[in-house]
Amino acid sequence: MFKTFQHLDKAFRSVRLFALTVLGCYTVILCFVLYHSYRMVSGMQQKIYILYNGKVLEAVAADRRDNVGVEARDHVSRFHELFFSMEPDDKLIREHVSKAMYLADGSALRVYQDLKEAGYFSNVVAGNISQEVKVDSIALDLNVYPYPFRCFAHERIIRPSTITVRTLVTKGVLRSLERSTNNSHGFLIERLEIVENKDVQTVNR
Repeated sequence: MFKTFQHLDKAFRSVRLFALTVLGCYTVILCFVLYHSYRMVSGMQQKIYILYNGKVLEAVAADRRDNVGVEARDHVSRFHELFFSMEPDDKLIREHVSKAMYLADGSALRVYQDLKEAGYFSNVVAGNISQEVKVDSIALDLNVYPYPFRCFAHERIIRPSTITVRTLVTKGVLRSLERSTNNSHGFLIERLEIVENKDVQTVNR
């Protein structure tokens, strides 16, 4: 009779061990499936599909902190292209400057007013002058906020008889803002200052 109980006890222990082993395996498999499902859903949520000209394009969402440097440099570059590139068309100049003013504060307006008072824009229109700006590099310090920057660019001033190449160096700081239609990067240039702007080469056309 005791042997029967011992057999039953051993059988119960074996069944319990087997059940616990199966339960442990199912728990591990469940955790594995949940983890991979979570990763898959997170990955899918970061994919964005854009319909452009009848074509579906895939884009990936990213945290802004991953792209602060890229967006800040593009913001500075875009401002300089709008503000300093000109054609002999008063309406077009005002339109570009108006767009640039969404990207900067009153310090840019003061630079504009100084140039206007000096007759710079009227000379561009009257002299049929085109001015092209190309940003060469932007030094940006992301360890300090607001982010200080220094922009190095050059201008090509195309007159009817000559082409002049001029250096352009500016500095300022960038403050973060909410993104908007007129300010897609969500930055504002403050304390803008022209550090250098001088002719380096003039050639006849």
